[in-house]
Amino acid sequence: MPNITTIKTSSDGAWQGDNPLNYAFPLLILQTILVLFISRCLALLLKPFRQPKVIAEILGGILLGPSALGRNQDFTKWVFPSWSTPILESVASIGLLFFLFLVGLELDLSSIRRSGRRAFTIALAGISLPFIFGIGVTFLLRRVVKGEEKSGYLQCLVFMGVALSITAFPVLARILAELKLLTTQVGEMAMAAAAFNDVAAWILLALAVALAGGSSSSSLVSIWVLLSGVAFVAFMMLAVRPVMRWVSKQCSSGHQQVSGDEVYMCLTLGGVMASGFLTDLIGIHSIFGAFVFGLTIPKEGEFAGRLIKRIEDFVSGLLLPLYFASSGLKTDVTKIRGAEAWGLLMVVISTSCAGKILGTFVVGMLCKIPARDSLALGVLMNTKGLVELIVLNIGKEKKVLNDEMFAILVMMALFTTFMTTPTVMAIYKSKSPSNIISSSLNSKLTKAKESQLRIMVVIHEPEGVPSLLSLIESLKSSPIKLYVMHLVELTDRSSSIMMVHRARKNGFPFVDHICKDSSTLYYQNQIVAAFKAYSHVHSQITIRHTTAISGLSSMHEDILHVAQAKRVSMIILSSMEVSGHCWKVINQRVLKTAPCSVSVFVDRGFKLRSESDQMLIASASTSTNNTTTTIATNIPKKVCVLFLGGPDDRQALELAGRMAHHVDVMVTVIRLTFRCYDNHDHERHCCSISIVNDEKEKELDEGAMVELKMSKEVEFIEKVVENDIMETVRSIGQSMVYELVLVGKGRFPLSMVSPLLNHNIDEQVKLGPLGDALASSRDVISCSVLVVQHKEPLQSTSSELLLPKKDGILVAENDDDPSHV
Repeated sequence: MPNITTIKTSSDGAWQGDNPLNYAFPLLILQTILVLFISRCLALLLKPFRQPKVIAEILGGILLGPSALGRNQDFTKWVFPSWSTPILESVASIGLLFFLFLVGLELDLSSIRRSGRRAFTIALAGISLPFIFGIGVTFLLRRVVKGEEKSGYLQCLVFMGVALSITAFPVLARILAELKLLTTQVGEMAMAAAAFNDVAAWILLALAVALAGGSSSSSLVSIWVLLSGVAFVAFMMLAVRPVMRWVSKQCSSGHQQVSGDEVYMCLTLGGVMASGFLTDLIGIHSIFGAFVFGLTIPKEGEFAGRLIKRIEDFVSGLLLPLYFASSGLKTDVTKIRGAEAWGLLMVVISTSCAGKILGTFVVGMLCKIPARDSLALGVLMNTKGLVELIVLNIGKEKKVLNDEMFAILVMMALFTTFMTTPTVMAIYKSKSPSNIISSSLNSKLTKAKESQLRIMVVIHEPEGVPSLLSLIESLKSSPIKLYVMHLVELTDRSSSIMMVHRARKNGFPFVDHICKDSSTLYYQNQIVAAFKAYSHVHSQITIRHTTAISGLSSMHEDILHVAQAKRVSMIILSSMEVSGHCWKVINQRVLKTAPCSVSVFVDRGFKLRSESDQMLIASASTSTNNTTTTIATNIPKKVCVLFLGGPDDRQALELAGRMAHHVDVMVTVIRLTFRCYDNHDHERHCCSISIVNDEKEKELDEGAMVELKMSKEVEFIEKVVENDIMETVRSIGQSMVYELVLVGKGRFPLSMVSPLLNHNIDEQVKLGPLGDALASSRDVISCSVLVVQHKEPLQSTSSELLLPKKDGILVAENDDDPSHV
């Protein structure tokens, strides 16, 4: 065991006889790897239970501590020796400092002021009642827990009150998004009340630290600490905030000074450290200074987004888990011994739940919120998390909480957070069957004749917007109602919380009105601006915008919910060649479960407009000019349909028929035929490729071809396939004759397709045999591709559709509600 006064940073290596575990930096690396490994493994184990990542990180810290692995003396001696604790805690504290800066950065005080009286009343009740209950609990614990009577009653009361009344705002936001409750009345009220609660918690924490800092005989010290803290906050808001507003403007897109931006970034990060130092100097914890400094950063503009992009992954992914590990090393669950101690734990858990849930439920009922929603709101407000752990650690540092009390309160925080998701799911699980319109019922409803073609376009990257606009324009032979859905991934990053902080009552998060505080929001503004400009130019197309912010695992459900609610005829999914694997998986899930037809658009630069018109659309993001402009192009764009037969190919023919009416589109239908032998005379002759065995389907194929042949705008070609059909298809795609190729997905048995091919194809065909060949990035295909899958859309006789959402939660959406625009 090395002497703590002679600890060196790095060793000379094992070949020199040094043990790296006796040196600070190699040991810190090993500790970090171990912490990350355990926390990530636990997160994967808890993922099926839909628990937030903070649960896994807290449990990981406890497992490394004296409650589990730390009970082994050899493990503690070599991996977490006592001399390494200050080093680990110092590194973790830097991560905590910057994380609390991000918390302040994501908390918008102006939105809190706009939240209304109901949210303020609910937050006040959720804080006051647990505080009142905390008085009795504190009295009981001080009498029962040994050694707790040594701390002052007032200090213990304040820390207990904060621990019982706090709500973890970031954890709550992610739970709401996971449960698809973010934009319901419950979700919006919970977010607003949690924001109020967050501010109140930091004020109470500052009060608790100030009281704990002074001795019982020197209350004057606590008063000076409080006054100094108030003066610090006033200085930050009155003096520093205007400076940071000026800095934010200097770093906006209008001031392109890269070197200057770097200087401002460094100064801001230095300001975080300086603010932490000042509050520590005052006698309040350093994290309070970082949090207040985060509040001074303007939420509008690009500066806040750049700050988050620079530091959040490193802080949240690497440094913050170290804080949970250091907390776990202090948590010894074995200190909770005997029936009396476990009874105290149950009393604390019951008091916490009763105070939060009961107070929120009663006030919710008084505010005329339904009983079910009021109960769910109370459970959601009982969520704990990182802030709770910070409060408990500070209480332990200040000697207000002993080991047993600390362990009891950590277990309470874990239990209350773990119970949130399953409890809310249970509350909303039972719904009357009469309120749910089943698919079988919908399929029997008479198909309503719509005056407009309803299409939903799903976008996740702004680069594909111009090509999608060209595709939509080519289909506008009759009025179109277009629903544009922008997909945004919800992650554990603070930028995700900034996006979901403000949500509209349209069934899904909407971030159009949020300022450009991250690259994702900037892309959202670009997308909305482009479609708005397009709608001004084309009066035949009505456009509605929606943004879905959710995890990748459930994102396809958001698409399906909107498609069913809006009764769309077709979903168009964008699939650029640079799209990641995760987005392609989402497309496959939609193809498998969609309630209507689906088209996958593989964009390779399909442009129907001239360059001047493209510039008009692009300039709309910076201009408010709504002048109507006439579209003019020079050369018609050639569109090709490859026809084999079946419902998917007939749907592709129908789309081609609409395109043929566009003045700037030339449509060619290529019906593929192949050489076959007659069994009697062994002579080769041409016969139609017909993979469909059903005679009725064959009649429908012929009928669709005859109907389209009556159009003078369509050219028909029958192409004979000599050998491999895939080579023929690829040659068409590589010919550079056509701008766009339409092909049916073709849901055929593999045994029927294989004889047409000269090579074996993968059993897991994703876009059909022809679709996969044309969409493949391995071949030099120059044209864009639209792969079509046909399905009859579900119809409703009512203008308002009530649909089942995830976990039985229902959302009613009215298609003509102006708030959806």
